[in-house]
Amino acid sequence: MKENIHPEYHEAKFVCACGNEFVSGTTKKGDVIKVDICSKCHPYFTGAQKIVDAGGRVDKFNKRYANR
Repeated sequence: MKENIHPEYHEAKFVCACGNEFVSGTTKKGDVIKVDICSKCHPYFTGAQKIVDAGGRVDKFNKRYANR
């Protein structure tokens, strides 16, 4: 590997919005990094599904395809 071109890699504490905390390696500066979602609250890992309805799009879709 070439010298002096790679970012500094260090361990940092990640804090999720749900309150979960874990330590991982990163190149981002700082000792504490805040994240919005993690494996404890992500729907893929938990099996829970959240539908975010922006402007009634889900209702509009259901109404359009209800008769089929």
